[in-house]
Amino acid sequence: MHLKSRFFATAAVLAMAAAAVYGSTLEMSSKEESETELSWFDDKETIYFWYSDDTLTNYISSAAVTFGEKEGVRVIPVLTDDSEYLEAINKATMHSEQTPDAYLISNDSLEKAYLATLATEIMDSENVCTQENFPKAALDAVSYEGKYIAYPMYYETSAFVYNQTYLETWAKQQAEKAVASEGSAGIDENTGEPIGGANLDQAAVDAKTVEYLEDVVPHTVDEILNVADTFDVPEGVEGIMKWDVSDIFYNYWIVGNYMIVGGDTGEVAEKTNINNEETIKCLEVYKALNQFFSIESDTITYDSVVQDFIDGKTVFTIGTSDVVAKLAKAKEEGILAFDYGITVMPDISEELKSRSMSVTNGIVVNGYSEHAELANQFAAYLVDEYANTLYERTGKMSANKNVNKEQAQVQSFFAEYADSVPLPKMMETGNFWLQLEILFSKVWNGGDVAELVQELADNMALQIGEAK
Repeated sequence: MHLKSRFFATAAVLAMAAAAVYGSTLEMSSKEESETELSWFDDKETIYFWYSDDTLTNYISSAAVTFGEKEGVRVIPVLTDDSEYLEAINKATMHSEQTPDAYLISNDSLEKAYLATLATEIMDSENVCTQENFPKAALDAVSYEGKYIAYPMYYETSAFVYNQTYLETWAKQQAEKAVASEGSAGIDENTGEPIGGANLDQAAVDAKTVEYLEDVVPHTVDEILNVADTFDVPEGVEGIMKWDVSDIFYNYWIVGNYMIVGGDTGEVAEKTNINNEETIKCLEVYKALNQFFSIESDTITYDSVVQDFIDGKTVFTIGTSDVVAKLAKAKEEGILAFDYGITVMPDISEELKSRSMSVTNGIVVNGYSEHAELANQFAAYLVDEYANTLYERTGKMSANKNVNKEQAQVQSFFAEYADSVPLPKMMETGNFWLQLEILFSKVWNGGDVAELVQELADNMALQIGEAK
């Protein structure tokens, strides 16, 4: 995903939510009715469930039928364009008899929805929203003012992707060098390669290789750079690591543990800490990475870096959840000719920890719904009882910790998600991510870290102050 699309899509909604905060009323035109109420709707309680992602259609339709038969009710899914999604929900709520009783929305829009009374505290009579079912990141994402105002359904975050075959080659190279340096063969001072080649004790090399393979995946940026410095790469490898440095979603792990915006739940303006020593140190590391990887931020794209990884041109990359299916398909088709793995993001160093950003899509019950109890029941059903087939049918990764346990790569993403930073809900900092993306671009291209961080902190302090 690219966050720019989210920013532009929610621009109109920001205006709507601001009007709700200050007591204004939006001018809404009446929604034209394009369908006739069927008489057979009258004999069963009916709710309307809105969503904006067509990849969910089959899943939601199936869940609606199954739930409807089980409870003796009707659930009518409504697919709606997401360009002015929350505004459309507001219009339908105010001017249609077919009120959206429940709907899917990303966690960064929850404050807007709540202040417009389009979201309310969930009933959760089934006791679904607990830490037995969801990680803290999911529950923080759907929290507002100490209440849960959505049921967490699925998430997006980033994870570390590596070429296992290349790392095994690197481990063997390191083993050969270690054995050579311990014996009489030694290391060639000019090439850094073992002297003697076939004369090396192969049993010792094999044993040392096994030792290196036990912890071959880098845990820190320093360890990635060590691979870059010591790997005699196979033919066709163009670089050790490449990722989309133009998108904040793939960069935020660098500062996520220290650049705090709104606290854990992303809603408390006073819990914003942008300019601090740790953040600056992390960004200095990020700045230095350009010297090792030389990625052009103005030409790089997410699709291109994933394709380079599939083609064996890089050893490491950063992917979002879609990469699991992309790599599996490429492997099945024979395009990807090596073994690979996915794990949590590496730390910046032994002292500086990383933390990725996440977006949680949750199910909200409309504050104006006349069928709130049934809407809550269906929402709970989707995120709990019916969550087992979500990934298989849609490619979306469930926020429920009790599903997909047998899928190792999905679990790697879940591990990252469980410790992630939810996208904040605060309207005051709605353009923070655009400004941060600009900061990362300037840092990557050599800008002064301390000055840029101070500038961002000042801008956010001004925006938050003006909003109070």
